[in-house]
Amino acid sequence: MRVEYINPFVEAAFSVLKEVLGTEISRGELYLKSSSQPMLGTTAIVGLTGDVEGRVLFDMSLQTALAIASTMNGEEFKSFDDLAKATISELANMITAQAVTKLHDLGFKFDLTPPALFTGENMEVLDTDVEALIVPIDMPLGKIEINVAVRERN
Repeated sequence: MRVEYINPFVEAAFSVLKEVLGTEISRGELYLKSSSQPMLGTTAIVGLTGDVEGRVLFDMSLQTALAIASTMNGEEFKSFDDLAKATISELANMITAQAVTKLHDLGFKFDLTPPALFTGENMEVLDTDVEALIVPIDMPLGKIEINVAVRERN
């Protein structure tokens, strides 16, 4: 996986999260995963196709998702209702759109799917054809793991 694909997602995540949440953010140690990975409980997935193919996951606990939705909407969410779900999907949209714009500026051409949101316990993702780079992001509201698995189209 080329670093040119990863950096725009990391930069976009930092930029968008700082802007919409108004909080300090720090990046944990990056690591690669090449097999089944457990999910944290609330995951937005965006598919990529074009010069590169793959997907980006924005993975967080339900508590973190509720805290983010509460902050972004200026009201406290006690349950993960439709507005909270739409807020997390929109956050994934904002980060991915900014990253894709940066990648287009670098000459890469691809499209993305609208975010799909998955919630539940004991979920995992299995990538058999491509390694995933995990970018942990820590903030006072909780942890988000950006899980990027992309490769150049053959």
